[in-house]
Amino acid sequence: MSPALEGLSRSRAALLVVDIQDRLLPAMAADAVAEVVANTKILILAARQLGLPIVVSQQYPRGLGPTTQPIEEALAGGEVLRFDKLEFSAAAAPEFGPLATTLGRDQWILCGMETHVCVYQTARDLAARGWATHVCADAVCSRTRRNYELGLDLMARAGAVITATEVCVFDLLGKAGSDEFRVLSKAIK
Repeated sequence: MSPALEGLSRSRAALLVVDIQDRLLPAMAADAVAEVVANTKILILAARQLGLPIVVSQQYPRGLGPTTQPIEEALAGGEVLRFDKLEFSAAAAPEFGPLATTLGRDQWILCGMETHVCVYQTARDLAARGWATHVCADAVCSRTRRNYELGLDLMARAGAVITATEVCVFDLLGKAGSDEFRVLSKAIK
């Protein structure tokens, strides 16, 4: 079995939130933004409940603004590793290498913007390092549907697993009946 298709593990996975920033949102379709924000909040809750590190990048915040408030609210109250970047790939930013080494994670769950630019280049770079890269198709978006579809296709060809928020959450849970299951299944409904 390909390492990318192994089950997600709480001890091996980390969540990477790529560039969900205020000035990017108006360029996207409102329904796509709503889906990305809702599913990213579920991924953040899952990471918190299950002990996964959360990493957040911001692309040139002086121009694109900060991480949007609904995501910031979901991130509040826990440890978040953050960095700003000029590189489109979060994995190519100078701060990412030492951070990834410190975390020691080899499974990455990605969400963010835009599918065909920053998310794609990040996924490509993570997969090139041999890390299992899971891109939640329902937690990424682009300005156009065509670019969204191209981005997903390019990531799959680069070795990333194109998945969904619920797939990742239930894969990490592994079974029902726990307090974590009750919290996360309620959030998903």
